[in-house]
Amino acid sequence: MFRIETDRDLIQSFRPRDRRVIEMPPGLTFPLFVRDYVAWTETSGLRVYLIFSAPGSHQPIGIIFRRDRGGPDVARMCEWCHDYGSSQAVDLLTTDVNSKVRVGISLCVDLRCKEKLEDAANRAGRHTLEALEQLRARMYRFANEALGIEARPSAPAAW
Repeated sequence: MFRIETDRDLIQSFRPRDRRVIEMPPGLTFPLFVRDYVAWTETSGLRVYLIFSAPGSHQPIGIIFRRDRGGPDVARMCEWCHDYGSSQAVDLLTTDVNSKVRVGISLCVDLRCKEKLEDAANRAGRHTLEALEQLRARMYRFANEALGIEARPSAPAAW
């Protein structure tokens, strides 16, 4: 869990190269308490924003994905929640590593992985915490291995 105090703090969670294209979600109020992660899609549907914290850290990490539409409409699996869907539900989301390199991963296009994992756990009679920790670990693994983002461990915040 982490807290974002202001819109400036939210913007600072993204890499400097991404900050110029952020479109804030409507109705967002601060301070923003985030249990697992927060995600939103900009009005054009082209960009999907994600803010999460790595396991063991309270430092928010922001990633902006781009949805490059146009591929065949085939079934795909989200690499984070393992849900299946057509390219309308699960598609290749990409992000820039630098000005010359772009990486992609098959994900739920709205990044509603949390809701899908919670639903699956509830149907199976399991607790959702373990599934959500694994989800955040997968998010951080992508951020770290593909984008070189490092998380700093932090002491629990005294709220």
